[in-house]
Amino acid sequence: MYVDRKDAGRQLAKALIKFKDEGVVVLAIPRGGLPLGLIVAQELKAPLDVVLSKKIGHPHNREYAIGAVSLDNVTLSRAMGVTKGYIREETAAIREKLKKRYQQYYKNRTPKKLKNKTVIIVDDGVATGNTILITIDLIQKHRPNKIIIAIPVGSLTAIENLKNTPNVDEVICLKTPQNFTSVGQFYEEFAQVSDKEAISMLEESNSIK
Repeated sequence: MYVDRKDAGRQLAKALIKFKDEGVVVLAIPRGGLPLGLIVAQELKAPLDVVLSKKIGHPHNREYAIGAVSLDNVTLSRAMGVTKGYIREETAAIREKLKKRYQQYYKNRTPKKLKNKTVIIVDDGVATGNTILITIDLIQKHRPNKIIIAIPVGSLTAIENLKNTPNVDEVICLKTPQNFTSVGQFYEEFAQVSDKEAISMLEESNSIK
């Protein structure tokens, strides 16, 4: 159990210190991954950025991910019984949100270059891993040296899937509990991170020289 995302970020940073001198870029999955990503980036003295992707929730349980969407990609799993129309509508709606978020997050900055870098993808936890899977596809197009997945807690199934994913060099997960039902159950405090808070964290990281 973690106190909050900052606590998880500090513990995760200790496990990632070995990458400090590898030319790292830390990529947080917004918005929950940013408090952890900021701490990891500060400890590794690395730049922090975000990957804009978002899960598609099941029509009967929006918290249960059946896929993920980015600005130019879609990945699906466990979508049996879900109509193509629902997927199409959700994809369009999510992309509109991602476009707005892109405009917000990159208003005063530009995306970090990932070519020949050790890219560390950070999130506050994974249940299905779908969001990270689509993130890997996006990052690989930029030709990094390595892709490292770093998370404080994840389901056994998701972690195994990530470890068996092409182009992933290492998966670091601090806890893989048997009784996994949701990421939030492993945090004492798990409030939503607002866009305003997320942008503030990126600006804080950007100001560190």
